[in-house]
Amino acid sequence: MTLEFLATALIVCLAPGIGVIYTLSTALGGGLARGLWAALGCTLVTGLHLVAALAGLAAVLHTSALLFQAIKFAGVAYLLWMAWTTLRGTGALQVTPDGRAREVTPLSIVLRGILLNLLNPKLPLFFVAFLPQFIPADAADPTALMLELGVGFVATTGVVMAGYALVAGALRLHLVENLRAMTWMRRAFAATFAGLAARLMAERA
Repeated sequence: MTLEFLATALIVCLAPGIGVIYTLSTALGGGLARGLWAALGCTLVTGLHLVAALAGLAAVLHTSALLFQAIKFAGVAYLLWMAWTTLRGTGALQVTPDGRAREVTPLSIVLRGILLNLLNPKLPLFFVAFLPQFIPADAADPTALMLELGVGFVATTGVVMAGYALVAGALRLHLVENLRAMTWMRRAFAATFAGLAARLMAERA
């Protein structure tokens, strides 16, 4: 695993996407602990997509337009639902008037993070396109090397997501009692989820 790969993986993971937005909104709405649970869910699903790519499922998605579209539309619908619940204040940024986050189980936070990212059919295709670029043509065991790179990418994802949760958790202490700020944050995150839905809608296999 080269320094070039780790640097590239870090840049990719830092780029705002569904996982980053979900982790930030969860930590801002419910605190650091919930943000870390959200980060865990997003990291676990990255591992699932890696397994799918290595198992050849990404090739199936690439050749089956119907399956790709079905997963994509389900993802779009779920993102729009996230946008609506966030805007109404009943989603990840749901906070009571006294500044406390409403009750939600860690399992539900993790599962929501998994579902959000699982319904993005581009992620396993990303692994198929990204990882081979760092495998030498003369590699003795390309599959083992791809697995090693994939695990490194998943670990990088976990570190980055946890970092986003830490930052958002710290910011929450200064924002949660400001109802006007929380209102605008809900609007911003709702618009972001809707934007991600629009971007996913435009994706092609």
